[in-house]
Amino acid sequence: MIKNNLIERGNEARIIRKIVAIITLVLVLVVGGMVLGGYLYIDSALKPLDPENQKQKEIEVPIGSSTTSIGKLLEDKKIIKNGTIFKYYVKFNNISGFQAGNYKFSPSMTLAEITNALQSGKLVNKEVFKITVPEGYQLEQIADLIAKQTDYSAKEIMEKLDDPKTVDEFANKYPEIITDDMKAAHIKHPFEGYLYPATYSFYEEKPSLEAIIDPMIKQTQIVLASYDGALTEKKMSVHELLTMASLIEKEATAKADRQKISSVFFNRIDEDMPLQTDPTIAYALGEHQVRTMYEDLKVESPYNTYIHKGLTPGPIANAGKESIEAVLNPADTDYLYFLAEYGTGDVYFAKTLEEHNALKKKHITDKRKEASE
Repeated sequence: MIKNNLIERGNEARIIRKIVAIITLVLVLVVGGMVLGGYLYIDSALKPLDPENQKQKEIEVPIGSSTTSIGKLLEDKKIIKNGTIFKYYVKFNNISGFQAGNYKFSPSMTLAEITNALQSGKLVNKEVFKITVPEGYQLEQIADLIAKQTDYSAKEIMEKLDDPKTVDEFANKYPEIITDDMKAAHIKHPFEGYLYPATYSFYEEKPSLEAIIDPMIKQTQIVLASYDGALTEKKMSVHELLTMASLIEKEATAKADRQKISSVFFNRIDEDMPLQTDPTIAYALGEHQVRTMYEDLKVESPYNTYIHKGLTPGPIANAGKESIEAVLNPADTDYLYFLAEYGTGDVYFAKTLEEHNALKKKHITDKRKEASE
């Protein structure tokens, strides 16, 4: 009798364990499915509702509308997939200043296009033109890009960007990044490095220069907002970050390790050595250089890092995200020198001047000699 009871209890225990295992597996699958499903839903909600549907609908945004009510309105009108996700998109990107009025939106529009329109207070129509700003471009090159797409001359654009009043105007709008550092002595172009490399779409035939420049500055603020904590920890200003990032951007080749380049610059500063980076010579001379000559190193300019220690007065170009992150997360090395091999762009690092000179002979001098023979 006792034996039978033990057998029955053993069977019951096994059955219970199987049931618990099945329930646990089901819960894991359900939770995992919910997480994956939630991610996929949010990802799709951040994209245009219907990329192929460019038919515009008239939408009236009443005075005093909150972000929540605007999101619900756009969802109800089938312009976006989810109003709540729209609200959090606005919040996380620190977007504000929506204006009441009558708009024309289509399901093919991105959330960025919709929010830009709501900020400008103007109707959005079909894209008239777009400007793609590559990484490593300097302000004069960006002015040329704008000039090619508009009626403004490159000279007119540069005059606007170099005007202290323009700095003050954008400082009022973007005080987190547009600061008095841009007005410091010896700054060549105050907005150098502050127009973020990206593609920008415009929906007016003849937008003002302010309207063209604004989204480029705004994108810089959006990108840098996620690095506030790192900047505070490093006790580094936005201007210093963009300046160092620009030096890395102009030195980096497609094969370069930006974090190692960053470590070289920081190591040289710690050792009280000049940075000695050739792109600053080209910037000081105001011309593109295929090769920096010895006499060029003597150019009298605060941007000459062979003569002056530390950072340049300001950025020498715009910088992409990789270079910005390299400033904040440099590699842990003892390197003080680096060079790019002639013809290949492969980058070699050295700890001593003797080692650097040997690498220079092998990868530059000898390579040039071989190519000329």
